[in-house]
Amino acid sequence: MITQYPEGVLNSWNDSHHFCDWEGITCSPRHRRVTVLDLKSKGLIGSLSPQIGNLSFLREIHLSNNTIQGKIPGEIGRLFRLEALYLSHNSLVGEIPGNLSYCSRLIGLYLGRNKLEGSIPSEFVSLYNLKELAIQENNLTGGIPHFLGNITSLEAISLAYNSLGGNIPSSLGQLKELKSLGLGGTIPPSIYNLSLLANFSVPENRLHGSLPPSLGLTLSNLQLFQISNNFFSGSFPLAFSNASNLQSLEILGNNFFGKLSVNFGDMKSLAYLNVAINNLGSGESDEMSFIHSLANCSNLSFLNLVANQFKGALPHSIGNLSSQLDRLFIGEMDHNQFEGKIPEEMSRLQNLQFLNMRHNQLSGEIPSSFGNLSSLVKLILGNNNLSGVIPSSLGNLKQLALLHLFQNDLSGAIPEEIFNISHMSDSLNFARNHLVGSIPPKIGNLKVLRMFVVSSNNLSGEIPSEIGSCFYLQEIYMAENFFRGSIPSSLVSLKDLREIDLSQNNLSGKIPISLERLPLEYLNLSFNDLEGQVPTKGIFANASAISVSGNSNRLCGGIPELQLPKCPKNNSRNHKVYRGVLKVIISTCSVFSGLLLGSFFIFYWLRRRGGSGKEPSEPILRRALRKVSYESLLKATDGFSSTHLIGIGSFGSVYKGTFDRDGTIVAIKVLNLQLQGASKSFAAECRALRNIRHRNLVRVITSCSSIDFQGNDFKALVYQYMPNGSLENWLHPDAIPQTDEENDEIRNLTLLERISIAIDVASAVDYLHHHCQEPTIHCDLKPSNILLDNNLTAHVGDFGLARLQYGLGSEVTAKGDVYSYGILLLEMVTGKKPTDIMFEGDLNLHNFARMALPDHVMDIVDLTLINDDGDLDTSSNQRLQQARLNCKIECLSSMVKIGVACSVASPQDRMNTTNVVHELQSVKNILLEHETMFNRQRALALGGTILPAFTCIGLIVLALNTVSKLRMVSATF
Repeated sequence: MITQYPEGVLNSWNDSHHFCDWEGITCSPRHRRVTVLDLKSKGLIGSLSPQIGNLSFLREIHLSNNTIQGKIPGEIGRLFRLEALYLSHNSLVGEIPGNLSYCSRLIGLYLGRNKLEGSIPSEFVSLYNLKELAIQENNLTGGIPHFLGNITSLEAISLAYNSLGGNIPSSLGQLKELKSLGLGGTIPPSIYNLSLLANFSVPENRLHGSLPPSLGLTLSNLQLFQISNNFFSGSFPLAFSNASNLQSLEILGNNFFGKLSVNFGDMKSLAYLNVAINNLGSGESDEMSFIHSLANCSNLSFLNLVANQFKGALPHSIGNLSSQLDRLFIGEMDHNQFEGKIPEEMSRLQNLQFLNMRHNQLSGEIPSSFGNLSSLVKLILGNNNLSGVIPSSLGNLKQLALLHLFQNDLSGAIPEEIFNISHMSDSLNFARNHLVGSIPPKIGNLKVLRMFVVSSNNLSGEIPSEIGSCFYLQEIYMAENFFRGSIPSSLVSLKDLREIDLSQNNLSGKIPISLERLPLEYLNLSFNDLEGQVPTKGIFANASAISVSGNSNRLCGGIPELQLPKCPKNNSRNHKVYRGVLKVIISTCSVFSGLLLGSFFIFYWLRRRGGSGKEPSEPILRRALRKVSYESLLKATDGFSSTHLIGIGSFGSVYKGTFDRDGTIVAIKVLNLQLQGASKSFAAECRALRNIRHRNLVRVITSCSSIDFQGNDFKALVYQYMPNGSLENWLHPDAIPQTDEENDEIRNLTLLERISIAIDVASAVDYLHHHCQEPTIHCDLKPSNILLDNNLTAHVGDFGLARLQYGLGSEVTAKGDVYSYGILLLEMVTGKKPTDIMFEGDLNLHNFARMALPDHVMDIVDLTLINDDGDLDTSSNQRLQQARLNCKIECLSSMVKIGVACSVASPQDRMNTTNVVHELQSVKNILLEHETMFNRQRALALGGTILPAFTCIGLIVLALNTVSKLRMVSATF
């Protein structure tokens, strides 16, 4: 019943060989009977034959990591000699057969990562030899059975990522031989008494409560302790010092507080320690004494202390940490307040690759000895009080890809040696310091640099033309300096350039017209001394994406929205206009037939142009800002008035705000810090957004972490404002209260618009998973978190639940986002929410869509996507309309297939986001091609019926155009 075996593994299975010689078969030497069937990871496709139950001498079955479908044959229960059954990582369905309990010698049962349903069979209580039970990542229900506590031989249990529900039974505390535990639910105290337990892994399970003070004494054999991203609170047990075998400790994302008093000195094997995003710290003078004990952990390679309440000076003993340490994080967006000088001893950490000390109160100079950390890839010292000059010795860090020294009190020139680091591929950020001097031509050596930031300094001189050799640059921020001279025309060489901010300098000369050819999304040239004509194509055609104000009124032309004076016209230009008018008049007769077709398109466009959205009246603030104050946000929202309220989320409220300084409109998310998890949401969003850049992600402009006028903590994030609101408003306008103004704007999204939005969202998710600096999982994809700009381009927002994938630990995977995206896509196609009242029992949006494939898609789609208004009732038009309808149905079927493929139950079977983007783009291209052909043929079909009327309309349009041009020539002369 194996239908495909692409590796040819079954080629030997024929009568020309004795079956004991077949590949994957082991026989007993005495009886020549089959004892082992081993075909794991061979790419097998098919199902399991019930005849396997006749191999009565079988002791081991190894079929993991294939694509075996169908049910597990109950006949396997006949194999009374069977000791190990490996069927994990396949596509098996149905219930786990209770007959397996007849395999009384079974030691290991591995059924994880399938599609199994139902409950854990009660008959398994008779498997008294069972040591390892792994049935994680299925669709099992019915709770964790109490009888598992009676199988006292169990050494490892893995049941996580099912839908078992309920609590962990206290009877599991009887499993004295248990060494590995992976569960979900509420942890009973008896679990903490399993003295042989080596692996304790319960991340992402919404667990709460405190850990018992004796934990390290009772679980003295622990090697892995992983409880990340739950709701544990209280102090971390001092007795954990006795867990001398520990290799990995991960408690990030909880609510532990107080002094971290654990003595790590006896944990010789500790390699990974992550206590980030808690409230650890006591303010005592010796609260960092645990660092001293970590010096004995010679295998330590990862240490993360960010987002806690640690204070005081960093101990000099930090330089005594393991020579294996390659990642050290002691600062991030919030909380820690380390002060004093950076210990020189840190230069001993020769294998350090990632050092993040951002957002503390460190002072003094950057140790020149940091130039000896030759393995460094990322060095982040931003947002401190560091002073002095940037050590030229940092130029010795030849592996450095990212250097962030922003928002300090650094002075002097940028050392030329920095520009010799040819591996600098990520970003160079020196913003908001007191640096002087010029940018050396050696910047051209940074050929793979992605982002260059020197805003808000005292730099001067010309912008070197050699910057055009940084071929991978995407963002340049050089605002608020004293740069002079012209804008280098060499920027046209930067084919990936997306954002430029050269505002508030002394630049002069003309704006290079070659900038039109770049794929820019933002350009700020305001407050300089530029002159001449402003281009009108490319980025210059988008008033919301450029700023050229404050240039002493010496700029002219440009698009009308910029409200610049007209440029003086020379004589040759007058002749060109005159010749153009003559050309229009002379060619009138020759374009008559084309005019008929063009007139129709004018008529059709006038009828269909509604709902295109308003042009933005204000530029969006794009450049890097200093942190805004509570007072400025209060003023921008008129005291956080309800009239400015535009949304309410899980952890706070979102207001529309306007800054007085330049009239910039923004969205301000104010966290309700009284809600549990709000502070963690703020930290998670800051962490996720600090380095990601993509056209389909909501842009965070700045943040505010302060106190309000009553002395209460205040946290807010400031985002780019999205005038068209959320996708939720457009898909379900009747379910959401709207203002009269919003009701005028909201309409039914067309099929083409929905496909475009789906591609935007998929592109953003694909970037987060595969292309950003730290792979990121959003964890909360839904229509209310998809925001639409003025052009209905989609932007993914709300990263309050996002997870970064680094180091050991978190079980959250990108496949969860893929599932959410699939449900989102199905919601866009069907118009039905996944929480619709029609979905109950086993019927959900995924099954609803899957059952409609392939022949009943029309029964489930949103009918507004296939209905058209204003079509003329002619026989030829009816044929065209039917062809158009057929194309739409095919496109909708493809979208449903993609949505279903992304939301299947088994994570490993879900579609890859890169493939999603390609598939949807193909669907969009087909739809665009058919729409173009339809409009062309429809126009030709209608031409005979509307010829007299459209001839008049066409002639009137031509006459008005000619008169307008003649008036322009007359005014010129």
